Amino acid sequence: MYANLFHKKVLILTLGCKVNQYESDAMLEKLLSCGCLRAETPEEADICIVNTCSVTNMADRKSRQMIHRMKHKKEGSVLLATGCYVQAVKEKLLQDEGVDLIVGNEEKKDIADILENYLSNRTEQEYLSDINAVSLFNDINISNTSDHTRAYVKIQDGCNNFCSYCIIPYLRGRIRSRSKESVLQEIKTLAGQGIREVVLTGINLSSYQDRDCGLADIILLSAEVEGILRVRLSSLEPRIITDEFLSRISQNEKICPHFHLSLQSACNRTLERMNRKYTIEEYAEKCSLLRKYYDRPAITTDIICGFPGETEEDFRITYENLTRLNLYEMHVFKYSRRKGTVAADMPDQVPESVKNERSEKLIALRNRNQAAFEASFANETLHVLVEEIVEKEDGRKYYRGHTERYIRADIPCERFGDPNGDQTVINTILDVKQAGIHDVNPTGMSDES
Repeated sequence: MYANLFHKKVLILTLGCKVNQYESDAMLEKLLSCGCLRAETPEEADICIVNTCSVTNMADRKSRQMIHRMKHKKEGSVLLATGCYVQAVKEKLLQDEGVDLIVGNEEKKDIADILENYLSNRTEQEYLSDINAVSLFNDINISNTSDHTRAYVKIQDGCNNFCSYCIIPYLRGRIRSRSKESVLQEIKTLAGQGIREVVLTGINLSSYQDRDCGLADIILLSAEVEGILRVRLSSLEPRIITDEFLSRISQNEKICPHFHLSLQSACNRTLERMNRKYTIEEYAEKCSLLRKYYDRPAITTDIICGFPGETEEDFRITYENLTRLNLYEMHVFKYSRRKGTVAADMPDQVPESVKNERSEKLIALRNRNQAAFEASFANETLHVLVEEIVEKEDGRKYYRGHTERYIRADIPCERFGDPNGDQTVINTILDVKQAGIHDVNPTGMSDES
């Protein structure tokens, strides 16, 4: 059926979020099943796919640079661009960047048919639907993953929030959810391949709803899949954190006490201009709820510093509120002006030097919080899902993995009797006692392993 794809070497390069990476994995799996071979370098690829990002102007620039670098790597090769940057600029890529094919986000599921058709006649070059008219979930999926322990499972797409700084609703469309049956079938398949931890992800995960199945339901159903030891969640909106939600999921020990709770700013004046749908007081209540149901949950967030109109007073309020919130980790971003968003045309754009200064202060706060949180587990037994064996600067080998709260742990292999490490320990859960940050001593092998 796919005669033109047979033995063609394909390389996929991915920029951006975990959803994009998931879709790249799904496209590659589909092409390999149709007879393609995996290319290791651009120079040997017959088909080069660049899965682009457009969340910021910097992401746009990186997408353009990646496309430019892939041009003319191999004579006669096909250069295909897909993803959010393609969705934003459309046919300009064909005219200005010398791309052979452009494929929209919604068309990624048809990648094999699109390439087979192009290789047959090399005429049709554009496959882009109106993303804002899409109402059904694009059921692209994976059955295998290069990671031996953890897999991302996309269960939702699109966003209806229209934050003033964000272009994503225009490039990913409106919210839509994957069917419960499809989600669980993929997780069962991955568990059969040896995956022990799944991360449920989406563009706006909190909006997941399939008929009578909401987010709490799909989380609990995922935890019931045989072979799955952990269920982790990607970014959540604060509104999903309620007594009802937490009273349900906290009863299942497989669900990790690790919550990435979207914030962006800790100042109400800035939150309002961002068009966020909560106040800092409401956000603090959600953090308190998480701490009510879980012992020291790992609460992480994203913070944008230097948003248009952010004054010194606004930043002071943000800093003080973040100090009180005492979050485990903050991903700090300097505001990047994104053409096509409301914020790009706002007055009082903050100078880069001020953004840099504020970013450094927040990163220092983040580092102190992170160190204190991890140190709070000193001399306690932690449960580490081993992901790989690494050799560190001291010349020794370690089992490296993460706890339920996503604290990284390096366990000396020699303490389990083999200084070079035992590959069979990978994908098992070790019980270890933490002596210090990232320094743990083994106490045994968990019953779950």
